[in-house]
Amino acid sequence: MTAPAARVAIDPFGTDIPLESAELRALGPVVPVELPGGIPAWAPTGYDTLKSLILDPRVSRDPRQHWALWSEVGDHPAWGWVLGWVGVVNMLSTYGSDHARLRKLVAPSFTARRTEAMRVRVETITQELLSVPELAAADGRPVDLRAAYAHPLPMRMICELFGVPDHLTEATGTLIAAIMDTSDPTPEHGRFVQEQIGVVLPALIGHRTEHPGDDMTTELIRMRAEDGDRLSDEELLYTLLLVIGAGFETTVNLIGNAVVALLTHPGQLSAVRAGEIGWDAVIDEVLRVHPSIAALPLRFAVSDITVDGVTIPAGDAIVTTYAAAGHDPAHYGPTAAEFDATRAADDHLAFGIGVHRCIGAPLARMEARTALPALFERFPDLRLAVPQDELKQVPSFIAYGWQRIPVHLHG
Repeated sequence: MTAPAARVAIDPFGTDIPLESAELRALGPVVPVELPGGIPAWAPTGYDTLKSLILDPRVSRDPRQHWALWSEVGDHPAWGWVLGWVGVVNMLSTYGSDHARLRKLVAPSFTARRTEAMRVRVETITQELLSVPELAAADGRPVDLRAAYAHPLPMRMICELFGVPDHLTEATGTLIAAIMDTSDPTPEHGRFVQEQIGVVLPALIGHRTEHPGDDMTTELIRMRAEDGDRLSDEELLYTLLLVIGAGFETTVNLIGNAVVALLTHPGQLSAVRAGEIGWDAVIDEVLRVHPSIAALPLRFAVSDITVDGVTIPAGDAIVTTYAAAGHDPAHYGPTAAEFDATRAADDHLAFGIGVHRCIGAPLARMEARTALPALFERFPDLRLAVPQDELKQVPSFIAYGWQRIPVHLHG
């Protein structure tokens, strides 16, 4: 099989991710694409192909070692947006022993034991949010459930976990949203992201250096101070960027996507209420069909890799296409693009697999497992305030979620 001669431009707004995935799949197992700003890459289009590439030791996350175009990034101002993803030094952009070292430093903060210890706090914040005036007094008025519930719960949790002070909370959220936004691949947007990284995170590190606490940022600062060879200043900065961003933005979308999926599939919502479908099954199916991260830049071919007759040359970039994998009919059947919480989709790849599997997955699951039943119990007549086709995707081919989720809380 030969790949298409022309690269397919990926929609920077992520307007219709399922349709785009299907169109790419029709072109072959691995398709040459053009990311926002004109960055060339390869997009796997099926479950088995993506899984094999993720697990292939010939696929790296380190652009400094393995991206043939790394030295040219500065010559392409419209590529600046990708620096927030690959122009950093953390677990997401390292390979081999460097990745293992960084992961080992962060992993203890996300163990099952520590996650379970946070359950009571998650439950407390959930009940607080369900009782705020914006929700409690919404008599007939539509409420944006993303802004009032899906966003503040994981935001508050990750800020507590990493000791983000109140005066930096809004700036932290703005920074992560800007990194996720791929709709504006201009030099100005790229500069804004880099400037905010250079302002917000040093401010957090400075605050916790002066005011240490029982939080992950303080722990990482101590690691740097005790053994500078284990964690450099640069690695500290960009590790915080990764874990704070991944720790709340993905959970925001998980909660929001689950609410919309259930409200638009009332039969399945009834089955959940009756105990016929478990919440864990709902969460797995949401992660399969509406993964919080639809595609993740970038991985790189260490050597030539041939997949189903298509060769990805050494040094080329690869996009990690979670949404395409979850919608693959060869793996999930002809209804792969449909939400069906009875299909037992716990083999999805939404949290990654292998050495790069998301270490925050247990926390994200626990937050969703707490937030969703509490919401539907508190508001049994909850319904969307607009038709589903009026919901707008966040402006990103990376993030997969809704800008706003207008609902009526009382039917």
